[in-house]
Amino acid sequence: MKKIVIAIDGYSACGKSSTAKEVASQLGYSYIDSGAMYRAVTLYFHQNYVTIDNPKEVAKAINNINISFNFNERKASSETYLNGLNVEEEIRKMYISNKVSEISAIPEVRKNMVSQQRKLGKKKGVVMDGRDIGSNVFPNAELKIFMKADLAVRAERRQNELLEKGQLIPIPEIEENLLARDKMDSERKENPLIIPNDAYILDTSEITLPEQVEYVLQLATEKMIKYDG
Repeated sequence: MKKIVIAIDGYSACGKSSTAKEVASQLGYSYIDSGAMYRAVTLYFHQNYVTIDNPKEVAKAINNINISFNFNERKASSETYLNGLNVEEEIRKMYISNKVSEISAIPEVRKNMVSQQRKLGKKKGVVMDGRDIGSNVFPNAELKIFMKADLAVRAERRQNELLEKGQLIPIPEIEENLLARDKMDSERKENPLIIPNDAYILDTSEITLPEQVEYVLQLATEKMIKYDG
């Protein structure tokens, strides 16, 4: 069947990445973690003391950033590389989470990342998750999903993710971070987090990951049959 682009947007800790990875795996599609790209930029800015309100510094930094994804066969997962170095674990730490929405809102950063994302999805057969994939990066994506979940559920999921990486963060701190990111992502001027008119809304508060994946796969199959005909 004809390959399509699947855009999955939504709030943090709703299961976007986990769902997108599994859907891509089952379809034999490429998985692109747009959030990891912004996290990698945030890490570079942090490590190189980039002054974010200085356009010249930001432009220079962006030109020195190369982000790629490599598949780790041992872990059976894609990992993020920043200028040739594996930064997958570092970009998931809380200090990056606390800054990523601010860095993502910088126009030059978004422009550069969106350009890279569009190139990655040009040949289709791609599942990409993020904040503005269906609304901005791929407005003509054949399938758009918008994921949401209750704050308490999201905070618990994020805490479990961090615990697996050896980080113990209190639930109130995580909830504060999630709410702050929601607000910043939704209110930024450059491509804010919105629900595309043609997106399917998936509330993951009370459903399992396999159920989330099955829902998206069913929709994807319907779209592939439609566009193949």
